[in-house]
Amino acid sequence: MIDMIRKHYLRLPLMALTALLTTTAGLTTACGSKPPRESAKLSEAIAIHQNMPGDSARYGLACDGCTDSIIVFLPYTGGDPDTFDILQARQEHRIMGRPHIGDALSVIVSPTDSTEALSVINMSTLEGQWCYMVTPTLRTIDGKQPPMPDSLRRKILVPVEYTLRLKSDNSAMAMGAVRRNMRQQSPADYPDITHYTEWRLYNGRLILHADTIAGFSAEGDKPVTDTADIVLLRRDSLVLRFGDKTQGFYRRKAEVTKR
Repeated sequence: MIDMIRKHYLRLPLMALTALLTTTAGLTTACGSKPPRESAKLSEAIAIHQNMPGDSARYGLACDGCTDSIIVFLPYTGGDPDTFDILQARQEHRIMGRPHIGDALSVIVSPTDSTEALSVINMSTLEGQWCYMVTPTLRTIDGKQPPMPDSLRRKILVPVEYTLRLKSDNSAMAMGAVRRNMRQQSPADYPDITHYTEWRLYNGRLILHADTIAGFSAEGDKPVTDTADIVLLRRDSLVLRFGDKTQGFYRRKAEVTKR
């Protein structure tokens, strides 16, 4: 239900949106003001969402009225929309993805000022397929790379595209363009890829988890959990920092056009 609203209905004008959500089964609140004669606070949840233990972020939807200095935020838990000051967060580059009406957001609220957002992540912008290029190295023989002409080296060391897809249901998929049997036979050594199966946000950080899936590693496919800081997030660009390593991503032009 919430995906349907985000994709089709939350771009309606404010008054039309309010009327629509008021009459939709299971949804009794909207991104706007209440009718003049309504006195009871609308408090039913608009989506089923449960924070991970210890996650203090608030999750919900961007409403009409978001600007460069404030966001109007409808929490998944229901109730009236909240307005948060984001001017300081924007100046400190902690607004990840420009909010648009209906976008899913993760908001970290200041513990000392309930009207100020310390950071905002646009989860709708974060979702989708991200790509990055990897360049292989030559396999070594007895710790040394085999001698070969530069022309042959360029033909062997061909960069390939890896992808990471983050889906709206919090499932994830990572793929490489080189098959495992081809990697074993090739003199080019391509970087390993972690086959993530799930993603979450946790206190403003990206958690990527890989479940045990047979056939992906020689070590028994042990589950892996990686944590990344989101350094940059735009419609066509993503930069993640994993510890001391930074990885940039891009979207293919067709993917950007769809968003």
